[in-house]
Amino acid sequence: MTPARHELPWLVDGAFRRLSWWEWGPADGAPVLCVHGLTRQGRDFDVIAAALAADGYRVLAPDLPGRGHSEWLPRGELYVYPVYVAALAHLLAAIGREVDWIGTSLGGICGMLAGAAPNAPIRRMVINDVGPLIPAAALARIRDYIGWQPAFDDLAALEAHLRKVHAPFGTLSDAEWRSMAEHSCRTRPDGKLTFHYDPAIAEMVKAGPLQDVDLWPVWPRITCPRLVIRGAQSDLLLPETFARMAASGASTHVVPDAGHAPMLNDAGSIAAIRGFLAG
Repeated sequence: MTPARHELPWLVDGAFRRLSWWEWGPADGAPVLCVHGLTRQGRDFDVIAAALAADGYRVLAPDLPGRGHSEWLPRGELYVYPVYVAALAHLLAAIGREVDWIGTSLGGICGMLAGAAPNAPIRRMVINDVGPLIPAAALARIRDYIGWQPAFDDLAALEAHLRKVHAPFGTLSDAEWRSMAEHSCRTRPDGKLTFHYDPAIAEMVKAGPLQDVDLWPVWPRITCPRLVIRGAQSDLLLPETFARMAASGASTHVVPDAGHAPMLNDAGSIAAIRGFLAG
């Protein structure tokens, strides 16, 4: 199923910028908003989006600012959680009704922050491999690979790199790896390929000494039902954080052959999400 791509203007730093999103399913279906991770883009949700669209949902997966087809921001310091949430709030306003939220990593953080706000239009929330405590050690690993903009001679070379860096995503078919490569690249002026995102997204991650990110004060303010998914080998959603989220009343699901972060392309994850959204 090939999704349609749309754009809307959103206001940041005194100017309107373009936010792009992908859409599957019937226009009158119950909306599901899928938000990707730090260096990724909306087409990461192709498999789960197609499954939910077949169930009659309207699935929308934005490219966050500075990624994919969305416009880059003028300064690196704008790539922070409140700005991402503001961009997504524009899309929520355009949807104009309650949504279900599926957020991977950064997309899950944005979901928690949006879901904690009074009158949040979020019915149910799926949080994929992130929690209210983000350990500094995992941030250090991420810091080491973001912001680098290598030149690849062809798509096969870029795909080989993605297979290595994103091996923790779990089991992907050759076709899924190739699709990821196709949607993860842009062509440089010299004709070579590089990553699709603005390297300035790394600035705030690399600024200053790293420390744990503690969002536990936000967690109790999220009142909608929550499903938390964890890759069994994840270094970002630690077992003790996962257990505390479960103890607070969240539903849980573990992807056995993944680390950070599961691609939600496996039968178990799709079944868990379908069942959770159906209530």
